[in-house]
Amino acid sequence: MDFIEGEVLYFNKPLHWTSFDVVNKTRYILRHSLGVKKIKVGHAGTLDPLATGVMILCTGKATKTIDTYLHKDKEYIATIKLGATTPSFDGETEENATFPTEHITRELVIETLQKFIGEIDQVPPVYSAVRIDGKHAYEHARKAKDIEIQPRKVRIDSIELLDFALPYIQIRIACSKGTYIRSLANDIGKALHSGGYVSSLQRTKVGDVTLDDCISIESFQEQIEQEKVVL
Repeated sequence: MDFIEGEVLYFNKPLHWTSFDVVNKTRYILRHSLGVKKIKVGHAGTLDPLATGVMILCTGKATKTIDTYLHKDKEYIATIKLGATTPSFDGETEENATFPTEHITRELVIETLQKFIGEIDQVPPVYSAVRIDGKHAYEHARKAKDIEIQPRKVRIDSIELLDFALPYIQIRIACSKGTYIRSLANDIGKALHSGGYVSSLQRTKVGDVTLDDCISIESFQEQIEQEKVVL
């Protein structure tokens, strides 16, 4: 593989790693293996630290193709805890409110999920990388500043209920780029006259790239150390 000329790598992002952690680790591995001081490495779409799954990285001249991957449709499997909310819409922050779940049935969940299919207006979480007044929204949120984030159009192609075990439900979502699954979980909770936040999230597909195409950071490092790299 020629990482200087450019390669596209498919990783299964580890839990608790930021997207930049993956980029920095990959760059470190390549720099030391190739014996170079600099090498371009970029990611084609972020994943939250508490999310795992498909993450595409480009090296060298292939970084020019990043935009083509950014615009691909995505697929996720999310576990949502109903009956509670958090400020970040996931487990990064503590629960700040609780709600009843006794009225929620499997049938009600299936019926409610169908209402989100199609083009919808979605407000990104305040704990997100959306830029407000030149800063990321999460920077304002962590300083307890009140900010207003405008809704944006996203497309939900399908939502499938995989498991129902209150207070948790597990769903599979196929959607357009720019969709925040955390916001979707929060909106689903509201639509059920309760609350909801993401307790676990896995990105299972980006375009045609699936988890089966991905490797771990550890496996990548082992491959690089064992194989002769063509410069």
